[in-house]
Amino acid sequence: MNLTPYVDSLRGEFLLTAEAAGKETLGVAESLAASLDASVRLTLLSALSTAADEISRDLAPGAVDLRLRGLEPSFVVTPPSAGPGAEDLPAGGGAVENGTVIPAAEDEGAPARINFRLPEHLKARIEDVAGREGLSVNAWLVRAVAATLNGAGRSEPRPPSGDQHNVGWVR
Repeated sequence: MNLTPYVDSLRGEFLLTAEAAGKETLGVAESLAASLDASVRLTLLSALSTAADEISRDLAPGAVDLRLRGLEPSFVVTPPSAGPGAEDLPAGGGAVENGTVIPAAEDEGAPARINFRLPEHLKARIEDVAGREGLSVNAWLVRAVAATLNGAGRSEPRPPSGDQHNVGWVR
């Protein structure tokens, strides 16, 4: 989605309003208009993100995510699954992976934001896997974290270093 026409339209309306107040005001408005570009884009992104969250709540267990590539946002729609296991979903939405119910976002309250930094090579791998699974990076990360916290994929705890022993079969 190209935000430039919306930003340009707002800039034009701003300058048109300033022009009506006189040439001196127009000069001040022109100098302010350039610095408003980033603020307007950020405000539009915030509105789009809020809209995607509201749509996701109504679409659960499907989702709408907002992705930002460069300066351009795009929507990624993950429709509700109609495949095997869809009838086993909890009434409030969610997903079932390896027999573990992963709650939908509304089961845990309102969505929250978190920023974290990770190595570029790991980010690329996450994007690749999420794309192969037909999920946004955000949806994939939410599922991965929920599965980990629910115990899926946990290995057996290691014995303390002083109490090492082997378990298994010997021929």
